[in-house]
Amino acid sequence: MIRKKCLLCLIVISLIFVTGCFKGRELNELAIAVGLGIDKVGDQYKLSIQVVEPTEVAGKKAVAKTPVTTYVITANTIFEAIRKMTTVSPRKIYPSHLRIVVLGESLAKEGIGQALDLLSRDEEVRNDFFIVVAKHTTAENTLKILTKLETIPAVSLFSTLHTSEKQWAPTTTVTLDQLITTLVSKGRDPVLTGLVVLGDQEVGQDNKNMEKVLTPSILQYSGLAVFKKDKLIGWLNETESKAYNYINDEIKSTVGFVTCPQGGKITFEVIRSKTKVKGSVRNEQPRIDIEVRLDINIGEVQCSLDLLETKSIAEVERLANRKVEGFIEATVKKLQKKYKVDVFGFGEVIHRSNPREWRKLKNNWNQNFVTMPVNVKVHHKIRHLGTVANSFLEEMKKEE
Repeated sequence: MIRKKCLLCLIVISLIFVTGCFKGRELNELAIAVGLGIDKVGDQYKLSIQVVEPTEVAGKKAVAKTPVTTYVITANTIFEAIRKMTTVSPRKIYPSHLRIVVLGESLAKEGIGQALDLLSRDEEVRNDFFIVVAKHTTAENTLKILTKLETIPAVSLFSTLHTSEKQWAPTTTVTLDQLITTLVSKGRDPVLTGLVVLGDQEVGQDNKNMEKVLTPSILQYSGLAVFKKDKLIGWLNETESKAYNYINDEIKSTVGFVTCPQGGKITFEVIRSKTKVKGSVRNEQPRIDIEVRLDINIGEVQCSLDLLETKSIAEVERLANRKVEGFIEATVKKLQKKYKVDVFGFGEVIHRSNPREWRKLKNNWNQNFVTMPVNVKVHHKIRHLGTVANSFLEEMKKEE
């Protein structure tokens, strides 16, 4: 009995020191930001913040209106712009639910480092959002486009990039922590996925954009932005972007095709991909060897090739090997000769393989990267032909 009384006293005393939420805030006092766009206008920053309409969160849709509102403000610094946003927003901006950060192309060319400092420092900002670059447009323009299926554009951009990286491969997801780690490392420069506005910009900002079967204006991810340190210096096209992900072993699944010897195409699905990148230094000259192994399934046949024959299977694998080797080698040469930056992390590979030699190479790594030989070997293995071996199209030709 005495023990129970003592325990009760301890519980009562402990309650004295228990406080409520020190910084507790009600939902109806906050503007929940899901998208952030950063542009540079002269010496000032232009911030575009996409916030969710409260009725969209509550599920009330009595009045037909856009599911989000985008506030735009210009100030000397990003922090100042966020606070200045209260002059146009009736609620304080709450950034903990950010899904996407879009950097304007002009800002990216000038340098993104300073724009990232607040995001890395603010305790209310999580680091699970994706960062992309507006291609040939401003971040403000991209955040004004309304989307279908997923009605909150920032959430749509997040989901699209996440899905595209898994299923298509020329895109890549980059979070704040990943980007900063790359920026401060020696032996790798960053890349970010590009975002373009296709169609009519004006219509894209109106509810009509979501009411038509064929959407007049859409947002599409296109290519990878190449950076030298924190400055944008160029772009990789779709095929080159896919090569980047092959080298970095980031291929979850994708689709490719080869041209048959007699014409026509065979399309295949990559179901497994594994890349090994090995580095070595001989006579103070670094070297990289890349080996890519792919398991593929035949997805579509549009040519006269008997896939029941072993030699036909071997021929398709050989053609696929040559094609993938070709565009990987071409992408590496483009980075070496045109942009002269190592976005593949070859410097990190050399560092791991030979730390002593890396100490001699790291201070002039981009110069060493330009002249470094890179050997690429690709091995495809066909695992399945589908539910049929040869296409019914061949039977149709025989009847003719």
